[in-house]
Amino acid sequence: MSDRQGQRSPPIQLPQELIDQVRPTFARFFRIEAAGGVALLLCTAVALILSNSPLGPALSGFWGTRLELRLGDLEFGRPLKAWVNDGLMTLFFFLVALELKRELVLGEMRQPRRAALPMAAALGGMVGPAAIFLALQWGSPSQRGWGIAMATDTAFVIACLALLGRRVPQSLRVFMLMLAIVDDVGAILVVAVGYSSRIDGQLLTLAALCVLLLRFMARIGVRPFAPYVLIGGATWLAVDASGLHATITGVILGLMTPARRWVSDTRLYGILRQVIAHPAGRDSARHTPDRKTLLLAELAARESLSPLERLEMALHPWVSFGVMPLFALANAGLQLSWEGATQAVSLAVLLAFVLGKPAGIVLFSWLALHAGWARRAPDLGWRVLVGGSFLAGIGFTMALLIADLALSGSALDSAKIGIFMASLCSASLGLLVLAWTPSPTVAAPD
Repeated sequence: MSDRQGQRSPPIQLPQELIDQVRPTFARFFRIEAAGGVALLLCTAVALILSNSPLGPALSGFWGTRLELRLGDLEFGRPLKAWVNDGLMTLFFFLVALELKRELVLGEMRQPRRAALPMAAALGGMVGPAAIFLALQWGSPSQRGWGIAMATDTAFVIACLALLGRRVPQSLRVFMLMLAIVDDVGAILVVAVGYSSRIDGQLLTLAALCVLLLRFMARIGVRPFAPYVLIGGATWLAVDASGLHATITGVILGLMTPARRWVSDTRLYGILRQVIAHPAGRDSARHTPDRKTLLLAELAARESLSPLERLEMALHPWVSFGVMPLFALANAGLQLSWEGATQAVSLAVLLAFVLGKPAGIVLFSWLALHAGWARRAPDLGWRVLVGGSFLAGIGFTMALLIADLALSGSALDSAKIGIFMASLCSASLGLLVLAWTPSPTVAAPD
């Protein structure tokens, strides 16, 4: 047998380890759109069960544990629950802002008139419920909760659409995702403006300088993430100490994240063609041309994706299966009672979500279309849009966050019961309308 016949072809795949045989199963689960909603639902159920059990007082005491961080004369102290709501939820809003920018710059919403429809619908979905809540609670101490019913819970909405499978058109999924993202951004702006304490101008100026420094670093081409994480953390601390709600930092930094990649495909493949194997016996060499070429190829492969895409892929599983379930465990617990369900605050939240949300979405969508500002996808019929507008009344995450900021005591518990009832009713109505809707057909666009 000749040497050529005896040679084996070089391996073209990465080495396989035991964990590589198990990982694909978990990866498939995490890629399921509804998985984040399922995790959130399970943690909500756990929080409700525990808070209505003998462990309820202990659970409440645990989330009330105070943690402090001191930096010189500055003191950052708050209960554990507040660290989740103010700190970890910043990552959630950072991811939301990344998704919004990706849709507007790289996604299906690059066309202004196509993006205008979900944006107009989101605006209506914020104005409608806020108006109903204020009409029902005007003059009472609970009117401060006017922002509770403004946001849509993205995870639960996507989970409901996943249950319907192919019965709903892809255009509705894109429409609802964009609407929910804009809703969340709008809600955090409401939190920053309406539910912040007295503002310290000097610390806010310091935060603005940190943001400008981040922008300067991006302009001169600083590529590693570590400096951005450091300055971003300083920005969060400055915003938090200024009195502005710190989660707004996530939105600002997310929208600032570059969406354009640094290395093009042509340059990447040109660099990869230079890669050669290390000569035998030279593995320990650290400064050979071969090693430099490999390091250059590693950098080029990483930078062929934009910072926005890399951050979104890295953060999505942590937010969906870490931050959001933890938020539910910290905030969804309350003592369930019939008296709380019949309080005025609970009924106001229920009507704001179930009636105000879909009414505002449909009305503002109609106005945007007939004014010529927006364009509707051919398969996004009005019946489908109405079904989606009911699903938008599922306002769990942001609703709980705003309720915790705006209300306290029995009014807060009543508002939470209203949020749960509204989410259940909205999900049921939305699924019912969409299930009775004929399979997607192409209609004339408006």
